[in-house]
Amino acid sequence: MARVAIEDHDGVWVLELGRPPINAVELELAEELRDALQTAEATAECRAVVMTGSHGVFCAGIDGRVVPGYDAERRERLIRAVNDVVRQLYGLPKPTIAAINGHALGAGLVIALSCDSRIAAQGYYQLGLNEVSSGERFSAASLAVVEAELDPRSLRLMALRGSTFGPLDDLAAGFVDAVYPATDLLPAALDRARSASRAPGYRAIKRQLREGMLRRLDEVIAQDLDPLLREGLERVGVSPTVG
Repeated sequence: MARVAIEDHDGVWVLELGRPPINAVELELAEELRDALQTAEATAECRAVVMTGSHGVFCAGIDGRVVPGYDAERRERLIRAVNDVVRQLYGLPKPTIAAINGHALGAGLVIALSCDSRIAAQGYYQLGLNEVSSGERFSAASLAVVEAELDPRSLRLMALRGSTFGPLDDLAAGFVDAVYPATDLLPAALDRARSASRAPGYRAIKRQLREGMLRRLDEVIAQDLDPLLREGLERVGVSPTVG
């Protein structure tokens, strides 16, 4: 069963995470999302991407029931896949909109932060970075995006205290661009995506703004320089790739 559904809305691709009940990230979802984003980038008819989740949840982060049981090989694949997903979303040469329709925690919030614009549904659900309470650490690409997209106060409260909040709270105002009734969320995301895709300079300006960071992330990914990955390789006696 597919974990990432793709719907084409006249050139705007909606990528919907579909791993009920809370769309938690494990290896197969991360790899499917990576592949879907690669296809979106390579397909000329895809002019923009909207990220959302199924079952009234955006994404509740890394699956704490499944991932801790991974062996070294699967954990390394997961780290690589998460880095690829974040880098692809952050650098996709097309507009990307996060339609946050429910809980977005940990890796789920990172996915939203990796999009160019974030809009949210009205409702009672949680946003936040819960790595400090789950014991998971940020991958290299995730950390880079979190640092780039959050102001220092929000980063401190969210990353070090694990503070969670709703879409209308003050902390959300730092990165949520607008809040809509739930029934209006997807139409609003599609409208934003279409409008952005018609801007002739969008691709070039996006690249200018992010070129330095994307270059560093490409080096980290190509040479396996993520500290999480290097630690795992060193534990089993394998030398990480060095350029």
